[in-house]
Amino acid sequence: MSSKAKLVRVLEGSPEKVPPVWLMRQAGRYLPEYRKLRAEAGSFWAMALTPHYAAEVTLQPIRRFGFDAAILFSDILTVPEALGQKVTFTEGEGPSLTPVTSAKGFHQDREAWAKYFEPVYEALRLTRAGLGDETALLGFAGAPWTLATYLAAGAGGDEQKAAKLWAYRDPEGFGQLLDILSDCVAFHLIRQLEAGADAVQIFDSWASGLPPALFAQVVIAPTKKIVAAVRAARPGARIIGFPRAATLAGYEAYVQATGVDAVSLDTSAPMRWAAKNLGCAIQGNLDPIALIAGGAALDRAVDDILQATAGKPHVFNLGHGILPETPIAHVEQLLKRIRQ
Repeated sequence: MSSKAKLVRVLEGSPEKVPPVWLMRQAGRYLPEYRKLRAEAGSFWAMALTPHYAAEVTLQPIRRFGFDAAILFSDILTVPEALGQKVTFTEGEGPSLTPVTSAKGFHQDREAWAKYFEPVYEALRLTRAGLGDETALLGFAGAPWTLATYLAAGAGGDEQKAAKLWAYRDPEGFGQLLDILSDCVAFHLIRQLEAGADAVQIFDSWASGLPPALFAQVVIAPTKKIVAAVRAARPGARIIGFPRAATLAGYEAYVQATGVDAVSLDTSAPMRWAAKNLGCAIQGNLDPIALIAGGAALDRAVDDILQATAGKPHVFNLGHGILPETPIAHVEQLLKRIRQ
């Protein structure tokens, strides 16, 4: 484990004069080497579940930019697949599943989970072998609520209507689904740490727009359960939570209840408020559109974040994933601005 990596120090609570930086979706379509490998692999899913492809894609942005962390190239929907729910990726449309209305019929055999996830763990081992000790390696998984929104609707969507209706109409049945997802996510994160990840991130991409009581029920409670399970197996585990676009009160409650080491903030969250009020390391939250814009606007946005987080444990990142049309030169500008 690369315990001296700058990102790990920040997750342990150490402010760094120059913060570590990585970008969500830093391995992606904006890179020509990614597009070339994607064409060779034949599909996104094949690339994600073939260890040598996944490791190579993970390493590409590290070689090009020297980010302080590599995040494994995979997908949050590996968890539903491990549970027996077939995921189909259609070019230009995204993932789709057969909608579910019951928590019955999910595969809960841990040996079967381990067998399904083994390509992910092999990709982590290959990636770790290709990284220096100064570069942290991140694993990740989707949070139960976000995974449940896909399972209930059969696709992604920012209104989460099907999952909300299920949670309101049948809280016991929906709770059973969240419990199954929580168990599988915790298992997957523990195994990623055992395979060489220095830290893991829990992506709750659809955490926005929830009333406080529902947010506590479907976002905070399952995440708290996962963190406790991971720490029971790996007491020193470092965990980043990302309840994307939560309210300010939601972010505070999430940090206090779950015990994550860091919380990743979306673009709209005020960093000065976060640095003052959240009792953990913070990650984020540059607007991905500012990165596309580049120039003086990008410099100002970077400077604002650095000033807001000065003296605090902070991981520089975006408020969401890097967009395909992002110029490579602007990523270089970003890194130069942070590190100069």
